[in-house]
Amino acid sequence: MLLLEKEIPHKYLENLNHALPEKMVVVTSGFLEAGFEDYDMHLMVISSKELLNSDTKRRKPHTAFSEGQKVVFADLKQGDYVVHKTHGIGQFIGVNTIKADNIIKDYIKIKYRDDDVLYIPTNQLDNIRKYIGAGEKELKLNRLGSKEWNNTKSKVKNNLREVARNLIELYAKRQKAKGFAYGKDTPWQTQFEDSFPYVETDDQLRCIAEVKKDMEQDKPMDRLLCGDVGYGKTEVAIRAAFKACMDQKQVAYLVPTTVLANQQYETFKERMEAFAIKVELLNRFRTKKEQDQVIKKLKLGEVDVVIGTHRILSKDVEFKDLGLLIIDEEHRFGVKDKEKIKELKTNVDVLTMTATPIPRTLHMSIVGVRDMSVIYEPPQDRRPVQTYVLEYDEEVVKEAITKELERSGQVFYLFNHVEHIEQKARQIASLVPEAHVAFAHGKMTGRELEDIMMDFIEKKVDVLVCTTILESGIDIPNANTIIVENADRLGLAQLYQIRGRVGRSNIQSYAYITYKPDKLLSEVADKRLKAIKEFTEFGSGFKIAMRDLEIRGAGSLLR
Repeated sequence: MLLLEKEIPHKYLENLNHALPEKMVVVTSGFLEAGFEDYDMHLMVISSKELLNSDTKRRKPHTAFSEGQKVVFADLKQGDYVVHKTHGIGQFIGVNTIKADNIIKDYIKIKYRDDDVLYIPTNQLDNIRKYIGAGEKELKLNRLGSKEWNNTKSKVKNNLREVARNLIELYAKRQKAKGFAYGKDTPWQTQFEDSFPYVETDDQLRCIAEVKKDMEQDKPMDRLLCGDVGYGKTEVAIRAAFKACMDQKQVAYLVPTTVLANQQYETFKERMEAFAIKVELLNRFRTKKEQDQVIKKLKLGEVDVVIGTHRILSKDVEFKDLGLLIIDEEHRFGVKDKEKIKELKTNVDVLTMTATPIPRTLHMSIVGVRDMSVIYEPPQDRRPVQTYVLEYDEEVVKEAITKELERSGQVFYLFNHVEHIEQKARQIASLVPEAHVAFAHGKMTGRELEDIMMDFIEKKVDVLVCTTILESGIDIPNANTIIVENADRLGLAQLYQIRGRVGRSNIQSYAYITYKPDKLLSEVADKRLKAIKEFTEFGSGFKIAMRDLEIRGAGSLLR
């Protein structure tokens, strides 16, 4: 039917005993798991499974490393180091077009020691990975045809056995723990998910399915959900939370900032109130009396979902039956908080969400210690943030703010010094007199911070000078320019999160990442600023994390 509709010349043959007709599609019956190409015969064979079953193309690869391939290899540049699984470490030179036997094909050109060259057809790229190391300036290339690479692999295997033994001991307690196996989706679950006002991306649906599958097993879930800011991680989390509530389990949603806690509380409450699910907020914005009431209800099981900051981790907070712990940006919590998180993790399902996993977390996912789901697809009509990395210049700042105001937009100005932030706000107001300028920082009272944020949301404020409190969660589609002062003092993941506060709509957004004029940057700071400038396209959060892993190293997995 499809061939008829598209008016594609075709013919059905019951058997292939005769010569095939040229320049047309031939349909026949038989069994074939996968198709193939034969350039000499000018023949392409496609199985019905490949043609009709699109779900197989979207299925999650068996390992996190395979999944990472499509976001790593695509960024190869001339001079980058690569690893061939048979020949070892080489240097990517480029792509050459070669004609052989009257067939023109593209080949990847890789240089090895002694200027030996290896050409690899582009249909064999599965054998290659980009080299991820600790940022060496110049690597020693392997020699083609030698036993050097095999010896290296043997040493690594031996070391891995030791690491594996330690990891087994480390995770034994969690693996032996008997978790709660949730039931299959209820009709209410379907009704709840249908209430989502947007069309889910294929990646969202895949990640949701992976999380639910984990929850339905009797082993405690420990899954990392990685996706760019605004890519729909919250919807994955809210559906997991709803599933837990359907089996009378409690859910704790841990976020790093009070502002984000408020925003997520409103989202969960709005989505869940029609289903008789009780959602509460626990952070310093609440009075002591309100906090005590929430804590009491948690212990009695009268609260289904609690959303809050590290206040949730306090000793006085007890749950009647906690079943799911959701952690937003775990690396933002301190050492003591992480110890409490470890205690909670022992026998409950855990979903950790991040746009840029820290090197150790990413490394654990890559080697398979933790399960990982990645959302690659951007929302519809989203545009990449146009990023400039430059020395601080008042004229550039003035022009950036003025241009944003001319199109009725708003500006974030990141200045991470609480003591001088009021002075900086006055300076910006003097620089752009027509702008309404306000400032915000984490040492303000809950009421002060809430009032300022509401003024900004309601467009009563044009420029918000603030500290890194904006790093997570603030979603203001009308703010489409961000200026960062002293960006060299910030981490790579921090910069990426901060830049993600703009570009939340279909309007072109801009980021000005600045550092002091004539300042001699450290090697690490220079690499980070170059990385934030380089990775501006969609899905860069995972790439940023991989670059951070390369710059900083993985750290110790066993700590």
